[in-house]
Parts: sequence; structure tokens; C-alpha cells
Amino acid sequence: MKLILASTSATRLALLRNAGIPFEAVSPGIDERALEAPLLAAGASPTEIALALARAKALAIDGPGALVLGGDQVLDLDGERFVKPADRADAARQIARLAGKTHRLRTAVVLAADGEIIWELVTTASLTMRPLDEGQIERYLDAAGDSALWSVGAYLLEGVGIQLFSAIEGDYFSILGLPLLPLLEILRQRGVLPS
Repeated sequence: MKLILASTSATRLALLRNAGIPFEAVSPGIDERALEAPLLAAGASPTEIALALARAKALAIDGPGALVLGGDQVLDLDGERFVKPADRADAARQIARLAGKTHRLRTAVVLAADGEIIWELVTTASLTMRPLDEGQIERYLDAAGDSALWSVGAYLLEGVGIQLFSAIEGDYFSILGLPLLPLLEILRQRGVLPS
């Protein structure tokens, strides 16, 4: 069975490639902010928002006879939601807000087949950022470069972003964007991978 990743995220592509999973990547072409606006207005939880966005991405791709994988992440700090930073100044603000605190990262993944959701999973990780002053944040942003703009919270754990943290609880692959172990199991069950 063919797998289509409804994403062009470099990290998700690398995770699937490195795990030896055959797939095709297609941008879902959805407006995430427009999709989540009514959910936010209705008081949806971070988990509900992550799952709704992952579902929308998986259902946005027409792949007859294929499995379509959608995923999304929502970062929240005591109810405050974060999205990918727009620019370096926004990244600095996000890191300053997270510094010295523990935030939650919800990762939702969904598999759809022929326009129907057939499997979904949400994981939660708790990440504690160490206290950081303005100079430390600026040095981090210098080292991270454009990668600070690629994810919510302005960090990539697989790079220099790991230096921002004092503690992490949760699945590493989920934090990167895909809970690989449960995903591998369902892909074996569905015939994408040999069992």
C-alpha cells in the first residue's frame, strides 16, 4: 500500500526517510490559522486543535487506494498557544516567554484512507526550558539561524535547540513531529511495511 505524507516539513520527511518508510510527500495546502480560529473561539483544548488540524491535513489529499498521513503539533504554556514564529524578533519573544518554565507539546497524527480517518494518535511531551537572559537568547538565535523559524517555540531539539532545555519528558520522535514507533506498527498492519 502507498503512503502519502500530507506535509512538506523537512523534519517529518527526514524521520520517514531515515526509518526506511517508502512515501510520497504532498503539501495539504490548508490554512491552519483559518481552520483553528473557530476551534479557539469555541474553547477547544490544545489536544483537540492538534487533532483537528492533523485530520484536516490527512483529508485534504486525494489519494485513492493510498494511506494519507497528516500531523500537527500544538505548543501551550499554561493555556497560551504558540505558533511558528514569524521572524527573529518573534522567535526571541517566544523563547523569552518559555524560558525557565515547563510547556506541553501535543503531537497529533492521523491516517486516512479513501477520505475516511482509520487511525489517530495524540502524544504529549513536557519540556522544561532553562532560564535564559536576552544575551543567551540572541546567541542561540545566531547559532540556530533560520531553523528557529521552522517550528513552534523557535527550537529544533535535533539541533542547537537542545541546549535551551533542562528537562524533557516524552517520546523524542513525537517531539520532532511523528510518534514513529506506533506509526511503524500501524504501517505494518496496513501493509505499507512488511510485518
